[in-house]
Amino acid sequence: MSKYVAALDQGTTSTRFMIFDHGGNVVAVDQKEHKQIYPKPGWVEHDPLEIWERTQKVMQGALSKGNVSPTEIAAIGITNQRETTVVWDKKTGKPVYNAIVWQDTRTDVIINQLAHKGGQDRFRKKTGLPLATYFSGPKIKWILDNVAGARTKAKNGELLFGNIDTWLIWNLTRGTHVTDVTNASRTLLMNLKTLDWDADILKTLAIPRAMLPEIRSSSEVYGHIMGADGHLPLQGIPVAGDLGDQQAALFGQTCFKAGEAKNTYGTGCFMLLNTGEKPVESKAGLLTTLGYKIGNQKAVYALEGSIAITGALIQWLRDNLGLIQSSVEAEALAKSVEDSGGIYFVPAFSGLYAPYWKSDARGVIVGLTRYVNKGHIARAALEATAYQTREVLDAMEKDSGVKLTALKVDGGMVFNDLLMQFQSDVLNVPVIRPKVAETTALGAAYAAGLAVGFWKDYNELRANWAKDKEWRPVMDTKSRKTLYSGWKKAVTRTFDWVE
Repeated sequence: MSKYVAALDQGTTSTRFMIFDHGGNVVAVDQKEHKQIYPKPGWVEHDPLEIWERTQKVMQGALSKGNVSPTEIAAIGITNQRETTVVWDKKTGKPVYNAIVWQDTRTDVIINQLAHKGGQDRFRKKTGLPLATYFSGPKIKWILDNVAGARTKAKNGELLFGNIDTWLIWNLTRGTHVTDVTNASRTLLMNLKTLDWDADILKTLAIPRAMLPEIRSSSEVYGHIMGADGHLPLQGIPVAGDLGDQQAALFGQTCFKAGEAKNTYGTGCFMLLNTGEKPVESKAGLLTTLGYKIGNQKAVYALEGSIAITGALIQWLRDNLGLIQSSVEAEALAKSVEDSGGIYFVPAFSGLYAPYWKSDARGVIVGLTRYVNKGHIARAALEATAYQTREVLDAMEKDSGVKLTALKVDGGMVFNDLLMQFQSDVLNVPVIRPKVAETTALGAAYAAGLAVGFWKDYNELRANWAKDKEWRPVMDTKSRKTLYSGWKKAVTRTFDWVE
């Protein structure tokens, strides 16, 4: 008898396997980090084989920790860092190059060439996306253009492409080459209306269609686990859910109605607003994306504001500056001062994402005086996350005409009380953290569970959602306005840095 559903959550810095019960509670979890590879400034890579190896380990680890038998698991769902691009050999299963990570900016030359004819919004009507280094399509083109022999092999049908979801499903099932609508909508290659690869864009980017996975819904049985060596612990279990990480969090937060929104605080920060069954074109610098598609039901769309660097800024304070020994120390250091001492930290390390989309921006700390100490820097780093979220929310309200009444939050940074209170103050709305804050994995588990009948409908999932903590705004209007206009001024100092 199946008692559980599991999720494989493959993120930017680590991979974990989580097992959930029918109430959406975490039964067991195992997690392992993988290497971040920086071959040149602006380049970020992962080793896909290392990610696959970590995947197998965490699956085994969570089963052991939870003392769970594989036969007790009804299905597994996959959720993944989006836009991170893998191209591999169909026969050998070996990648032809490292995975090019979503933060990587090496495709800026390709982007500029594409924008030369038709501008930054050249493909926006079809894809909902601006031209940016963020998305997978230009990364595929870079690999085909720069890896010896890759283009010829791709033309001969010998290479396959996938975001990380596709790479893992292919390995888990021994050869099922699929993705879901949410991941496909992040490639710059999928048409939002047809939910299929767009022939004109493929031609423009010179990407052979044969490389691309079949686009499926986010909740259906794609195949069963076999594993490359035939020894995976979950042999025969269906892989039945697939959602890009931010869409998985939207689903895990049970934002099933148009107008419901969530914000995930991870390496970057991602706010999604459910806009219902029709795509809403953004005029304010947001992405129009797929929210989810459950089996044969109609696809649900979302507006997304993507911020490149939030949690990664705290890691940077730890790893690059040595200001803290571990990420959790950031809050105590920030609390050692009353405020940010008049400084702003705009972390445009890989350019600015929503709502600016400026890949030539770079990070700045402004307003420095002799008075400023490391506590102020830590505080400004945390506040940067809240200000960037406010910019995205402003754009969302402009595009959708919907006033946000509360923000559901999840991800690693939501246990930072100082940040969550400041977030509520800057937005002037309540900020609500659910009981299960790891809603990304939960969303993937929900999609898989629905596909195999473990949960019967949305009502069952809604019943699982429970509030853990709520922060309400306490800042006065004048202070909010002054602080935010200072932030807007600071952002302009990052523009046009890279010639």
